[in-house]
Amino acid sequence: MSNLDSVLPQAAQYPRSGWRELWLKEDWWAIWLGLGTVLVAYLLFANGGSIKWLAVTPSKWTTFDQLGAHFAANYPRYIAQFVGWLVMFSIALTALGYKAREFLPSFVVLYVLSVAIFAVGQWDRASYYNIEPPLLALAVGLVLSNVIGLPRWLDAGFRVEFYVKTGIVLLGATLPFTLIVWAGPIAILQASIISIITFLAIYFTAVKFGLDRRLAATLGAGGAVCGVSAAIAIAGAVGAKKDDAPIAITVVIIWAVIMIFALPFAAQYLHLSAGVGGAWIGTSEFADAAGFAAAQTYAGLANNGAVPGQGEQALVAYTLMKVVGRDVWIGIWAFVLAIIATTRWERTETGQKPDASQIWWRFPKFVIGFLVASLIVTLATTGYGLADFNKQVVPNFVGPVKDLRTWAFVFCFLSIGLTTRFRELASAGIKPFAAFTVGAIINVVIGFLLSAYVFAAHWNSLATH
Repeated sequence: MSNLDSVLPQAAQYPRSGWRELWLKEDWWAIWLGLGTVLVAYLLFANGGSIKWLAVTPSKWTTFDQLGAHFAANYPRYIAQFVGWLVMFSIALTALGYKAREFLPSFVVLYVLSVAIFAVGQWDRASYYNIEPPLLALAVGLVLSNVIGLPRWLDAGFRVEFYVKTGIVLLGATLPFTLIVWAGPIAILQASIISIITFLAIYFTAVKFGLDRRLAATLGAGGAVCGVSAAIAIAGAVGAKKDDAPIAITVVIIWAVIMIFALPFAAQYLHLSAGVGGAWIGTSEFADAAGFAAAQTYAGLANNGAVPGQGEQALVAYTLMKVVGRDVWIGIWAFVLAIIATTRWERTETGQKPDASQIWWRFPKFVIGFLVASLIVTLATTGYGLADFNKQVVPNFVGPVKDLRTWAFVFCFLSIGLTTRFRELASAGIKPFAAFTVGAIINVVIGFLLSAYVFAAHWNSLATH
């Protein structure tokens, strides 16, 4: 089963530890690590430097000679990055009660595999085959776990939640509030419509199928927002059972992979423009990495003249819809569902008066880190317009933080694969997948109508600079 240790089922499992919670809870450590990274990146940027030396990733390559040359020239950066991740995670996990000596060998395996996966994802033909590092990491992990098999002691370094929570905090730095303004009211409105409708469709279908409301909410958030990240956040917010998040993650990923191939093909068949196609993909995909792969595919079709428009329009429309518009809903759903679970569901089940303080203890704190990181970048870049932001801030500040975020998500997806045993998930049956499928179909249809008809003029005229 996936290593989702901190998704707990009962309100009693949220102890009031006061200020000690700040160094005894995984959520807070994810905040400290994420915000610490963002602040270091900002200080370097403000003084004319950049954290990009440490945020190294494999460069694009065509031949193995090019790949070998890259690693020969940059191996000190990879060693420094590995040591940085290892020290940060070891300090945090030791404070949380885990043993660093058990984490070390496992994280070495995780990092080496992640470097190899990242390198494959940078192959110049990777986009043609829709190979994105996070999804490749998941596939490799699933094969190693379910086909080859790994010793259980390695699970000590496969900290799914810790990596994704840290990644979500770093995600906040790539989504300053000014981006919401630049996205415009149309993008935000369309993203809000699809997030609400998709969540409600999956939730009520799941409840109708007899599934627990907490699992239903976890599935709904996975489809309405940003897949794995949302499923983990909402599972904690509603007090879901330990199995609920892995079930939702598995279903989300299955559909995300299907959409990588289905959406670009359908958009091309319907001869949608690059902007409209990118918006539809952003409205209908369930994971950022999968959606970006699909958007890149459609951008390539536009650049080759197979569909009207510019390829960059597809990528911009996708980013506005998925990465900006829908992903910001993770905090909204977490807050709303924490209130509902505490004041309504648990009151109905126990007959006891709800304890309002449980809303705070239940709320996923790393969402606060996401918002603070966004605020930091917003305040740090208030004097920049969109063009200057893309020219100066992205390559030297936001871009390197985004690369580190991708590393964290690769660690997360690889850990999900390495700790997921399909035979243990089979007991969930077909109902979760069926409920999600109903929502996925509704999502695709409404997303098409909004993108191709209701707001088509906006996406067709989308400027890319």
